[in-house]
Amino acid sequence: MDVSVHPSARLAMDAVWHYVLHGKPLPCPPDIDCELKKKRSAFVSIKHGETLRGCIGSLHPTRDTLAEEIIHYASHAASSDPRFQPVRPEELAALTISVDVLSPLQPASGLEDWDTRRLGLAVLTKKKQGVLLPDLPGISRSRDQLRLCLKKAGLRPHEPYEMFHFSSRRYRMPPLETALQ
Repeated sequence: MDVSVHPSARLAMDAVWHYVLHGKPLPCPPDIDCELKKKRSAFVSIKHGETLRGCIGSLHPTRDTLAEEIIHYASHAASSDPRFQPVRPEELAALTISVDVLSPLQPASGLEDWDTRRLGLAVLTKKKQGVLLPDLPGISRSRDQLRLCLKKAGLRPHEPYEMFHFSSRRYRMPPLETALQ
């Protein structure tokens, strides 16, 4: 079976495995793909089946390269997402790992319908933020996306906030146990 995947997804998988097995971040490989050398923001998501096990990232680049972003957020998604217990070694082969590489934020206004499959949403205040990546299962209306972003941010609809759209390129690494079958 061909298990070719995008370098971003493979790096995220390597980073998750390394962190879970060794308790420290993967060193950044010296021979990374040129796309991974760019300064970009990213989110890394980890799923076991359809169940989310971790998702951490940033709306703005926090490191010098996309590779460093991916390694950092993959390690934290596996170990430090406050919503979940850390990933255990026995789970690794069953995990799907995806990387969303984000476009810069664009201001959004009003509740006009936007394509939730193509655009993610961030609601921001000076102290709070709520973010939903694009193309998430069960979210097909802009109002639902906004409602969930406000809930994640701990904001009520009448409180002041700013809205921003972004697009992403999503790269997935399928579970190794299915790739080997």
